[in-house]
Amino acid sequence: MRAVPGIPGQAGHSPWLIANLLAQISFGLLAMTLCLPSMQEWGAIFDTRQADVQLTFSGYVVAYGALQLVYGPLSDRHGRKPILMIGLVVAGLASVMAALASDIATLTAARVLQGAGSAASMVVGRSMVQDLFTGAQRTRVMAYIGMALGMCPPLATLIGGQIHVRLGWQTNFVLLAVLALLLLAAAWLGLPRVAPAAPAPGHWLRAMLNAYARLLREPRFLLYVAILAATTATFYAFLAGAPIVLKGYGIGPDGIGWFIMAVPVSYILGNFMTSRLIQQMGESRVMAWGQALTVAGLLIMLALALGGVQTALAVALPLLLLGLGHGLINPPALAGTVSVLPALAGSAAAVAGLMQQLTGATGGYLVGLVPHEGAVNLGWMMLAFTLLAVAAQWALRHR
Repeated sequence: MRAVPGIPGQAGHSPWLIANLLAQISFGLLAMTLCLPSMQEWGAIFDTRQADVQLTFSGYVVAYGALQLVYGPLSDRHGRKPILMIGLVVAGLASVMAALASDIATLTAARVLQGAGSAASMVVGRSMVQDLFTGAQRTRVMAYIGMALGMCPPLATLIGGQIHVRLGWQTNFVLLAVLALLLLAAAWLGLPRVAPAAPAPGHWLRAMLNAYARLLREPRFLLYVAILAATTATFYAFLAGAPIVLKGYGIGPDGIGWFIMAVPVSYILGNFMTSRLIQQMGESRVMAWGQALTVAGLLIMLALALGGVQTALAVALPLLLLGLGHGLINPPALAGTVSVLPALAGSAAAVAGLMQQLTGATGGYLVGLVPHEGAVNLGWMMLAFTLLAVAAQWALRHR
């Protein structure tokens, strides 16, 4: 991609441009998590099984990841803004469909379409970071993105829970439709035009497949993606499982956000630390410390659960370490995925996004298949995904 004149990959970017990018990238995660508190009640509202309710989450996540695989190469070929705006239109219409849903099947279909549209925001936003920023500055902006994404789950669950109790679960989807419209206007008016690279000869589908084949031959890229995917699966298992565990501890929809907040708030701190430490310590050491903190937090949570301590704080407080660790891991890994082959930044962001969401969907769905009378099963599941990230980190460090 070629940046427009006056928007070089150097210092001096408008704070409004960065804020616009952060808002666009955050929309998908906001749409994913705003209705999490309502999932406690959807089983009774729609007279269906909890596993069917979990499909509304996993369906969103799978579509959110899979469509990134399409949006990425299309944005490389046709430009970032048109693809972003198409995705926002789809997400807004799907939010209206969800608000009008009268059964779980319609709601699930609407969530799938919502995820499909929201995927454009994530992949295009990450690609524009690659287009407009360079070197350590790119990693620093990725850290800012991490802080913004870290705010989404706690704010969304707090706001979504309050709206659910006071105005009904449908209002959350009305809010998302309005936000999609506002972001559409912000993209049109506030994001720079980035000229697409010269298209590869031949059909666009062949060019897309060639781009992915090229990326899959890069071991470093694959290891970065594996770290991101396993880390995301850990977090999504937490997002999907925490409301079920907390319900057993007497926490209702309007209180879930206060305890889910533990991970994202410490994640924001971890991202802030990364933005300050990356130049002093280097990528490898920062990520290694992140893995160590993540494992420590999960082991403490499991130890408390196995010891019979069944309170909401026994889940939330140890996972402060997990959030801190993820904040040290994700920004360097995200920057690594799009910088291995800069000419394929959109495709690289798409592959990383797809694998993150597929593994996240797996974690979110598996949560619904096991009992959660306490936090033990959830803790083991999260630890298993984390150890996969540790193995990929070890392999990356030893290349």
